[in-house]
Amino acid sequence: MKALIQRVRQARVEVAGEIVGAIDQGLLVLVGIEREDDRARADKLLHKLLRYRVFADAEGRMNRSVSDIGGGLLLVSQFTLAADTRSGLRPSFSSAAPPGLGEELYDYLVRQAGAQHAQVACGRFGADMQVHLQNDGPVTFLLES
Repeated sequence: MKALIQRVRQARVEVAGEIVGAIDQGLLVLVGIEREDDRARADKLLHKLLRYRVFADAEGRMNRSVSDIGGGLLLVSQFTLAADTRSGLRPSFSSAAPPGLGEELYDYLVRQAGAQHAQVACGRFGADMQVHLQNDGPVTFLLES
């Protein structure tokens, strides 16, 4: 499971012109689910997402997590993160989870996040989404579990 995280001042996801998820300061998380992923990997990823220190402390160092600051967590499924881009000029999606498994694990991740963190929003699995964000920094990391 892969997560591209971006520290944001605000972010939102729209589907067909309707806002389906929005946060103020926090993390926009693009989630890529692969064939070998399972609930244990989703749990590990969520643990890391909630505790990964990318927000400034009083001295300006990245020492605070989204949980520490009470920030928002916006989870967006992104199939293309699972692409194999090591060779050629076209991505291969052979390592991506099939849609049924991908949706089950994404929904599980969203439910677990909501149970562990106060401010959780999400996109819509499989939808054509428009993601709007104000990146803070910019600060962007790729996490894997």
